[in-house]
Formats: sequence, structure tokens, C-alpha cells
Amino acid sequence: MQKLALFRLHLIVFLWGFTAILGKMITANAQILVFYRMLFAAVCLFIFIRVFKKESIKISKKLFFQLSAIGFAMALHWLCFFYSIKVSNVSIALSCLSLSTLFAAILEPLVFKRKVDISEIVMGTVIVSCILLIFKTEFQYKEGIFFGILCAVFGTIFSVFNGKMFGKTSSGNIIFYEIFSGWFILALIYLFSGQLFQLNEINYRDLALIALLASVFTAFPMLESVSLMKYISPFTLILTVNLEPVYGIILAFFIFGESEHMSPVFYIASLVMILAIVVNGFIKAKKQKQLK
Repeated sequence: MQKLALFRLHLIVFLWGFTAILGKMITANAQILVFYRMLFAAVCLFIFIRVFKKESIKISKKLFFQLSAIGFAMALHWLCFFYSIKVSNVSIALSCLSLSTLFAAILEPLVFKRKVDISEIVMGTVIVSCILLIFKTEFQYKEGIFFGILCAVFGTIFSVFNGKMFGKTSSGNIIFYEIFSGWFILALIYLFSGQLFQLNEINYRDLALIALLASVFTAFPMLESVSLMKYISPFTLILTVNLEPVYGIILAFFIFGESEHMSPVFYIASLVMILAIVVNGFIKAKKQKQLK
């Protein structure tokens, strides 16, 4: 069962890594892409929860507003992620995601009221140094790097506050309301800004790819990651999820060719960032064992 769980874990991380590939293949802009992704994912989750599992989706008003705020952070995270891909490339967007570790090292202690972990700050400093090096050598992608960093900020906000929600209702309900609320808030923003009427500027090929992205590469991995917590440790989950940029960058290199070929400095800096995250994970695991 443990080996099967690890295989399933690597499968969903691979699927997450492939979302960036689909994001580049889809010709629609980031606003349209995220709008339909969240809509289709919410529909998939609703069908799964109500039709297949026959569970209630009733939650309190207070929890609904909390999940809505987190869902909006998720929407902004995805908007910045796909916009970064559109104005630069997959490799830049994915490498910037590594900054989430530094932002989490700062935000998580504030939210969960624990001491700041010095090893996390040191590791975060290494990652920032690598990002600055990438920015210097890949300056032509400055806009993509900027939105990649914003993507990491909103992704951290989503992840940290999402950690406070589990246990208040079922995991399926949490994911459903976050995605649905994120979509609904985006719809309101598009409505009042006049962008809502531009959402029909999308072809059937893009709609099919977004439907695939929303179901196989969004709803399924999210639900699967929750169910895997019964068989694997949170440490194993977090450590393996850090492989997402690795899968994505390698896939982009072979699928898109020249547009994804970066300088040697980029790949060295990316490797150092990933190694820093992995080493920090092992340090944390060792500290947890010593506390037991």
C-alpha cells in the first residue's frame, strides 16, 4: 500500500507540473483561462461530492466567507502564474514558485503563532539569491519574473491560511468552496470592469484543453492529495510536491524546444533552489524525530 501511495503521489505531482505545459498550449489569455478553469473545476468537484459521494455541502456563513477569501487568493495565484507563462515561459514561472518557501517561513509563524525557524530563513535567503541571479541573466523575462514572484506570494497566502481550514468541514467542501468562490469573485470583477463580455473570445480547442486542465490536472490531484494523507506523512507530501518545478521544466524543455532553452546560469540557480528546499525538508524531519 505504501509503494502504491508513493506512485499516486508522484503521479499527481507530475500532473501539477503539466499544468504549466497546458497553460502555454492554451492560446486564451490568463484571465479567460483561469475563469474557465475555476468554473469547470468547481462543477467537477460539485458532481463528485453530491452525486458520487452523496455528501452535504452545507457550511456556516462564517466558514463560507473565510473560504471565499482564501479562494480569491487562489484565483490571484493562478492568474499571476499563467500570466507569467504567457509573457515569459514555463521555466521562469516554475522557478519563481520556489520563493513560496521563503514567504511561508515568514507568514506561517505569524498565522500559527510559532517561532521563526532560522534554517527556513537561511534557505529562503539562498533562494532569493538564486532568483536575483536568474533576474540578472534572464532580464528579458523581467515581467514574467515579477508576476512569478507575485504568484509565489499569493500561493503562500493560500497555502498557509488553507492550513487553518482543515477540520472545519470535509476536505472536498473546502476545495469546492475555495474554487467556486474564487471563480465567483472573478466573475463579479469581470462584470463590473466590462471584461465579462470578452470571455466568449475563446475557441473550442482551448475550451477542451481547459476542461482537461480543470478535471484531470486540478480537481483530481487536489482530491487525491487529501486522500493520500492517510498513507503518507505530511513531510513526504511536501518534499515530493517540491518536484513540481523539476517535472515542469524538463517537460517544457522537450515539448516546446527553443523557447524554453535557458542559460546555464538559470539551470544551476534552479538546481541550487531545489536542493536548498530538499535539504531544509530533511533538517525539519530530523528535528521532528528529536522532539518525539
